[in-house]
Amino acid sequence: MTHRREVAALPLGLLAAAAFLSSAGARVIDPLLHVIADDFHESVPTVAIIITAFTLPYGVSQLFLGPIGDRFGKLRVLLGALVCYVLATGACAFASDLTTLTLMRAAAGAASAGLIPVGLAYIGDAVPYQDRQLALSRFLTGAVLAQVMAGPIGGVFGEYLGWRDLFLLLAGIAALVALALAVRLRGLPDRVNPRADFSPAGLVGLARAPAPRRLLIASLIDGGLLGGSFPFVASFLREDFNLAYGTIGLVLACFGLGAWSYTRYAARIIRGLGEPGMVLAGAAIMATGMVIGVASPFWQVFVAVEFMLGLGYMMLHGVLQARATELLPEARATAVSAFVAMLFLGQSLGALGMAQMIAGFGYRPTFSVVAALIVVLGVVLRPLVRFRISAG
Repeated sequence: MTHRREVAALPLGLLAAAAFLSSAGARVIDPLLHVIADDFHESVPTVAIIITAFTLPYGVSQLFLGPIGDRFGKLRVLLGALVCYVLATGACAFASDLTTLTLMRAAAGAASAGLIPVGLAYIGDAVPYQDRQLALSRFLTGAVLAQVMAGPIGGVFGEYLGWRDLFLLLAGIAALVALALAVRLRGLPDRVNPRADFSPAGLVGLARAPAPRRLLIASLIDGGLLGGSFPFVASFLREDFNLAYGTIGLVLACFGLGAWSYTRYAARIIRGLGEPGMVLAGAAIMATGMVIGVASPFWQVFVAVEFMLGLGYMMLHGVLQARATELLPEARATAVSAFVAMLFLGQSLGALGMAQMIAGFGYRPTFSVVAALIVVLGVVLRPLVRFRISAG
């Protein structure tokens, strides 16, 4: 009961709102790639640089924000990140060319780096591991809600209002969340570690220990295969089926519904499958969904495909994410940030690689290769998550 009262006292609503903003900032661009490409008279593979522009700074910034959060307080870092998010995302709305938009997206990605990972670390500090899955699932409700809403909202803005107004909307919401957090900040517990520094000792320790090193490598591959391929589903639906942007957005929302179904039934799934089973089942569900999408001549199947991708992704990635909160309990933000840095480095490289493969071979062959590699990833990861990870 004590632990449950402590969880209830956490600012999970504000943390979930920050997670929503971070995830929305990354995903609303998916149904807009074709719109922005038309606006700037470029091809979709060329405009895809704005995906990497967001994800690469997101990953690199982890190396700095993690130690800062450990030393000075995670909520203070989160508040500063929200303020920077407001400025950078708002500036995206006024970009006059692709280069400017790319730079502003890079700034927004760097700011977003202080939202979800720092929130994960904050919850890791406050909640024992046996209760952490529940707290994390509540926190990730914000990110999942963004997965549900980002597609339809992006599609509506792309079809009727324009992509610039969408960035202004996100900036306005972030300003309100930042104000609410600033009001509550002094009354909330926030663990600090005055001994935390910016030396590479903690990261070197993670890299040297076999189990943490494997987790970081898995995060890199996870980001490259999954985060690198998902954004191109929208462009595939537009180019192969000539769907309206609003329809594409509704289809993409099914990814969020699949992810939400995991958060809704996480306790049952964890009890029934265990972490090794979740990794293997998640990979199988995603790969099956991709194969169905590649093989079908009907766009309607992507309603089920996106649902399967969302559910499978949360099952596989959720295990890795929970393990990451235990890598360095004495410097949790540093460890989680290292995990997320590898994830987003993978997404950045994956997006560039996917763009090149799509340009050379087309969407369907590229997605077929990704489906096969996802199965391999699940099989390899299954035995690696049988035991508790420790860097010590």
